[in-house]
Amino acid sequence: MTTESGYFLENILLFPRLLRQAGLPVSPEQSLDFARALTLIDVGSQDQVYHAARSFLVTRQEHLQLFTVIFNRFWQAAGAGPTPRPQPMPIAPRQQKQRPPLTPITLMAQKAGQQDQERDVTDRSETYSPAELLQHKAFADMTPEELETVKRLIQEMQWEVSRRVTRRRVADRRGHLLHLRRVMRTAAQYGGVPLQLAWQNRKVKQRPLVLLADVSGSMEKYARLMLQFFYSVSHSFKEVECFVFGTRLTRITPQLKLKNIDRAIDEAAGEVVDWAGGTRIGDSLRTFNRRWSRRVLRRGAIVLLVSDGWERGDVSGLKQEMAYLQRRCHRLIWLNPLLGKTTYRPLVEGMSAALPYVDDFLPIHNLQSLTAIARRLASLRQSGPTSTSRRSKR
Repeated sequence: MTTESGYFLENILLFPRLLRQAGLPVSPEQSLDFARALTLIDVGSQDQVYHAARSFLVTRQEHLQLFTVIFNRFWQAAGAGPTPRPQPMPIAPRQQKQRPPLTPITLMAQKAGQQDQERDVTDRSETYSPAELLQHKAFADMTPEELETVKRLIQEMQWEVSRRVTRRRVADRRGHLLHLRRVMRTAAQYGGVPLQLAWQNRKVKQRPLVLLADVSGSMEKYARLMLQFFYSVSHSFKEVECFVFGTRLTRITPQLKLKNIDRAIDEAAGEVVDWAGGTRIGDSLRTFNRRWSRRVLRRGAIVLLVSDGWERGDVSGLKQEMAYLQRRCHRLIWLNPLLGKTTYRPLVEGMSAALPYVDDFLPIHNLQSLTAIARRLASLRQSGPTSTSRRSKR
């Protein structure tokens, strides 16, 4: 082994040593594999060195960001020093011992050309992402590009609904109810003596969720986003029913069950014949209560109703249907996109008539409000209304 290659092999372990000092688990075998890989690539190419080091020295996804930051500083340190000039004549053998050691940094700096594109591996841990910037911006004020970003973010949201204790019992080692049937079956093996006890508990199931959205003219700018919201929730739970209404009620549950999100939303929108038309909330709820409530509101369902409250029908009929709907469901939550405005007051006739029968009145105007709705659904109690009880609103 020559002196130059010895210096190179000795200093090639500098970068893995920096990773270990930063807390990344890099074994000696990984360092040797990385050293062998550098003999097969162009070490003057930043792109090749980056991918070689990433392949051999990074074993977990959560370590990738720290690795890229260290690599970026390592490479910048290589370019920070002065580039040595080529010797016009060979160096005498007696002077070779005084040459500076050939390190990976100097070798990369020598072979890296001016035309190499710089890899963007800077640390962005303290910068703002588009998701953070869009958290507080109203849906109505967003550009088409921002709305596309919001659709993707809604699709990635995680939803959870409160659970209920059913009458059915299931075997449970930590249960507090004696499983008599299993005890007697086991006792038959020991001459009728119950030597082993078995326990059971009440089965806990997720509450069904029913979604109703207003797609009339006043809600047109929110309609497709609400379908995106419905699609995300439908693919998070098993028992979800989705309806939209304008002047009539339309069930879109089968359409939103399609795996392709664009096709699902397009077919759901195409199923609605009164899109961006008038608003008859009372008549639509009457159809839901008479035709669908017995089927979808059993077992303590939670109802989310999305509307701005504009009603062109009979307000007295709306009151009657809201009262009936509230009695049949576990919790009735009204989501209003106008509630996000500080100057909003529920003074329109339809909203004023429905509000006494609403358990939770929440805004749905930006991403932050959707996150608050998700937390609200997950925090509902297993039985009975929460602190804002129904009696106090009547």
